[in-house]
Amino acid sequence: MSAVTDRKSLDVSEKIPYSPDSEKHDFDATVTAVDSEEGDEALKLVGRERQAEFSEEYNRKLRRKLDLLIPPICAAVYFSQYLDKTSLNYASIMGLPYKGQQYNLISLAFYLGYFVWEFPTVYISQKLRVAKYLGINVIVWGIILMLHSVATSFGGFFALRFLLGMCESCVAPILILIISMFYKKDEQAARISWFYVMVSLTQIFGGFVAYGVSYYDGARLAPWKIIYLLLGGLAILVGIAVIIWLPDSPVHAWQLTTEERIAALERVRDDQGGTENKKWKKDQIVEALTDVRTWLIVLSTMLTSIPNGALSNFSNIIVKSFGYTSKQTLILSTPAGAVAAAMTLFCGWYSDKKNERMLPIVIALIPTIVGAAMLIGLNDSGKKGALLFAVYIIGTFGSALSTIYAYNASNTSGHTKKNTINALTMATFSVGNIIGTEIFQAKDAPAYIPGKVAIMVLLIVQLFVSFLLRWINIRLNAKRKVMLAEEKERRGWTDADVQKERERHAFLDLTDKQNMFFVYTA
Repeated sequence: MSAVTDRKSLDVSEKIPYSPDSEKHDFDATVTAVDSEEGDEALKLVGRERQAEFSEEYNRKLRRKLDLLIPPICAAVYFSQYLDKTSLNYASIMGLPYKGQQYNLISLAFYLGYFVWEFPTVYISQKLRVAKYLGINVIVWGIILMLHSVATSFGGFFALRFLLGMCESCVAPILILIISMFYKKDEQAARISWFYVMVSLTQIFGGFVAYGVSYYDGARLAPWKIIYLLLGGLAILVGIAVIIWLPDSPVHAWQLTTEERIAALERVRDDQGGTENKKWKKDQIVEALTDVRTWLIVLSTMLTSIPNGALSNFSNIIVKSFGYTSKQTLILSTPAGAVAAAMTLFCGWYSDKKNERMLPIVIALIPTIVGAAMLIGLNDSGKKGALLFAVYIIGTFGSALSTIYAYNASNTSGHTKKNTINALTMATFSVGNIIGTEIFQAKDAPAYIPGKVAIMVLLIVQLFVSFLLRWINIRLNAKRKVMLAEEKERRGWTDADVQKERERHAFLDLTDKQNMFFVYTA
């Protein structure tokens, strides 16, 4: 435990603007003040320089408190979201009246709404309290999901799926942002995996729920309508919990004491990631759009989202094509969720333990490539056991998106830049899933060989993109290290001076390119 000392008030001065001509000129190592609108929200609570020291034991207890508060609520949101998103997959074998191209179109509608509303929702969320905005969206999507049970036409069902996608488009950017505000870089991947693992666990939970509901004879209400009512009600409850308990930021976390909020900010100061800023900054948008790593992340997201769009809507149909009944399919599909969950948690742990982001993606992709190859090679072989094994390992690629989330959280600074890249990532996620719903064509049923080949090829390409991104970040760190050494020598800084400057730059809302003290995670 430590006491919190008095903090000096901030002077106001102009912030040196970003110049794309030379990274060297982006750095402002002598800035002594910052406008409250330009700087980070954290400056409302802590000083430009570290003025409070907290023991390791105190920080461990604080992190434990945060772990009991933030990841469980994030997990509940993601659990509800993914159940809602894949409800169509369960309904498809429980009497949903839309088949063939109509089924493909209503699968597409969700991601179309997701894409259309991604950038507006990120813009709105930056202006508001992010957790409150998230909670309202969760409640609204719960209502929309329940309305699926009363849709009487293809057009009405399509519209509801579109609106559902709009409401759910804010989830990942906000959860990534909250994790990055409260956790250090070497803690972020694991915490993101703790909520992202819900993608896999919902496959288990949803399969058993759908299996139970499938025994209902549908005399009063079709089984697929019951699924929508149950999942919609769950989403509303989760949304209420988010509004009440999920903190918006360390500055506004009523669940923490004033001292704990200061400690939460000081914990992440050296990472140079900042917390939040309500002002959208044009220079940070430009930097995000001209950073080659942004577009490699967009490409990575596309390459992993196309398979996701295909398998999240067609995996049960593939298993059923092996010769199983609908009830058998629901149960036999659940082990795939356990395998994917284990891979997600492992990659999150490995990513933080080894300070890596791209290698865990490679580890996650290899079983999927093998599984796709097995489904192609063993088609019509009648070897149900081997085909089921292939289905069980093909879903491991899903944890790649979790690691991409962690990559964005730990490799981007500047609130507007961070939001821009997160929005691009999730917009690409929606486009990839839209494409994914179309690679399994009705004419290719029941084997869907072209779709399986496409999945294998896309993920092989992703292996090379991952290694390229890793190489770029390692190279940037090497250049940054040399530049910092030159600056240290030029200014005659001691190691203590360097640390002091690092602390003073932490909450200026500088981008990773503008801040010489920012270190990238490979």
